[in-house]
Amino acid sequence: MVKIVETSVRDGHQSLFATRMTTEEVVKLCKIYDNVGYHAIEVWGGATFDACLRFLNEDPWERLRAVRKACPNTKLQMLFRGQNILGYRHYSDDVVDMFCKKSIENGIDIIRVFDALNDLRNLKTAVESTKKYGGECQIALSYTTSPIHTIDYYVNLAKEIEALGADSICIKDMAGVLLPDDATALVSALKKNSKLPIELHSHCTAGICEMTYMAAIKAGIDIVDTSLSPLSNGTAQPSTQALNYALKGSEYDPKLNVEEIHKAEPIVTEIVNKYLKNGLLNPKSFQINPNILTYQVPGGMLSNMIKQLTDQGAMDKYEEVLKEIPRVRKEMGYPPLVTPLSQMVGTQSVLNILGGERYKLCAKEIKDYLHGKYGKSPAPVDEDIKKKIIGDDKVITCRPADLLEPEYETLKEKYKDLARSDEDVLSLALFEQVAVDFLTNKYNPKSDSDEFEMYI
Repeated sequence: MVKIVETSVRDGHQSLFATRMTTEEVVKLCKIYDNVGYHAIEVWGGATFDACLRFLNEDPWERLRAVRKACPNTKLQMLFRGQNILGYRHYSDDVVDMFCKKSIENGIDIIRVFDALNDLRNLKTAVESTKKYGGECQIALSYTTSPIHTIDYYVNLAKEIEALGADSICIKDMAGVLLPDDATALVSALKKNSKLPIELHSHCTAGICEMTYMAAIKAGIDIVDTSLSPLSNGTAQPSTQALNYALKGSEYDPKLNVEEIHKAEPIVTEIVNKYLKNGLLNPKSFQINPNILTYQVPGGMLSNMIKQLTDQGAMDKYEEVLKEIPRVRKEMGYPPLVTPLSQMVGTQSVLNILGGERYKLCAKEIKDYLHGKYGKSPAPVDEDIKKKIIGDDKVITCRPADLLEPEYETLKEKYKDLARSDEDVLSLALFEQVAVDFLTNKYNPKSDSDEFEMYI
């Protein structure tokens, strides 16, 4: 039997229309999902936290509590980036610890953590804190291809993950580039060398995901991530219904409650139609792009790059930038192209082509990366490139968070007149200015006339 994690109310809508599903819509679906028979429902983390505060005028913590109330029978799962949590920098250990504590207290059962560089030092605190507060911790290995990202590399990483105390391992194929035969080899090797349950998370962007899932299932994968149609395929995960039908009656049968799924389908269709109509969901999100397999570029990174070139009136440089990405990635030590490294490599590739001279212009984040502030690169960085960008500057070799002073109590004191809970303080820690605006309005609402003017 293969277990299913339903992703439509987190990664499904994050991948398809920028995480704009409202709490009301999420809760409506989760009430039904609770009776489907899922291993877990991914409901929180990723970009949901930021989107709630920044775009939806919703409290992400209230969303989590509402979903927990709607789902008393099914495990709830979330995703965050280890020491980055849900933001874009490393946070101090006390903030990571409190975030794990409050996530579990508010309803999360399984916390999936990953590091963009597969630097497990950046996951240590998250794993320890998740276990300390009674949660299940899944460590995701960021899957990519390169001369160093071999089967042996991932097997050794899995052994380290097991030693770190994780409860399960996820193959996180964020770009949807894992090929069927490679999935067979990878899953087989992981199952042979680890006692932990193995989960596969991928995207349909390149058009091969369903084939890869079937290969992984036959190789012994324990859990797969799917999304209920029509919130599936394209840049999202494969269809829950399609996979359930494909495996029905076999030894892999997930045994999902099809009657309950049918109850959810019209609601999902209504949601998709709403976002198609208001323009937040672009039909292109459902298209596949096999060229991703050539350049190893995730869909979100590709769309961000296109926007950068369009804004600069330089779409004629599109192919040049695509060819530049693998070159920059090699020089940077083959980082997996996942947030935030995907954005960093993509932006630097654009700067290299439009700047007229490679690395004449350099993104601040790339400089921080070369200084070691994100962790250890998978392979050595090109020394000539490093010297050109940061000269003889000292590069840190310790765990980056070891250099950070505790910051939770400082923030709590700073915002003692605004924050009314530990959850509020955490919102301020992750997205300070956005959270200040949100909480100020939440506890001191603008008048109707002010609100009307804001949306004109």
